[in-house]
Amino acid sequence: MAYQQGSFPIVEKKQLTEDVFSFLVRCPEVAAQSEAGQFVHIRVEGFSLRRPISICEVDRDAGTLRLVMQVRGKGTDALAAQKEGDFLDMLAPLGHGFRIPEEGRILVVGGGIGVPPLLQAAKESRGADAVLGFRSAGQVILAEDYAAVCGDVQIATDDGSLGRKGTVVPIVAEKLAAERYAAVLACGPTRMLEAVATAAREAGVPCQVSMEERMGCGIGACLVCACKTRKADGSEDFSHVCKDGPVFDAERVFFKEEGRN
Repeated sequence: MAYQQGSFPIVEKKQLTEDVFSFLVRCPEVAAQSEAGQFVHIRVEGFSLRRPISICEVDRDAGTLRLVMQVRGKGTDALAAQKEGDFLDMLAPLGHGFRIPEEGRILVVGGGIGVPPLLQAAKESRGADAVLGFRSAGQVILAEDYAAVCGDVQIATDDGSLGRKGTVVPIVAEKLAAERYAAVLACGPTRMLEAVATAAREAGVPCQVSMEERMGCGIGACLVCACKTRKADGSEDFSHVCKDGPVFDAERVFFKEEGRN
């Protein structure tokens, strides 16, 4: 799939939490070919490397993308300072997204800033349930958005300030035991992805995971985002998260630190 480079206007900006922001960007040509799970690479003035931001929602009729990002450093802090009417220099859409089953319900599992990339997948599915994990109630994002498109939304917080106390993993196991899903789609911290992938494998449900690595070019020309994966015959291989991913079949991924580059 071809990507485009261009300068696109921010038509809406919202602050979701202390450090998480939502941008609605008008880019009809990009929106027309964007898929759930892909990302954009944004140039930030004064910084040499672009910042990868996952696509949260696609409105092809309106020609817009919704991008939800968290401030994690000086670059994303500068990006968060952009205002409505400003233009974003983007390479987009990039990477391979989620493959949505043509039949059956899916279970989407997100942790922290891994929650936004799954919303579009839930919208495009034949039916979805969601399990979302956060550190505390003050960091919960997009709960209402998921409630609008999912049959059931369960929230877990580390401190128990909202929903169930603890991680998403026990809830995922319960959901997989109670209902037959066509697929599990997950995005979040590596430990969470590994645990969710294990639960899905034990339940006999296909699982796709969206991986995160530091990126340089965003198009597979550099080696910054290489990660260790398995070939079909089980042998080791290296894939680029930006070009071959960010979404992979879970059984292809080496989650253990000693198994990753």
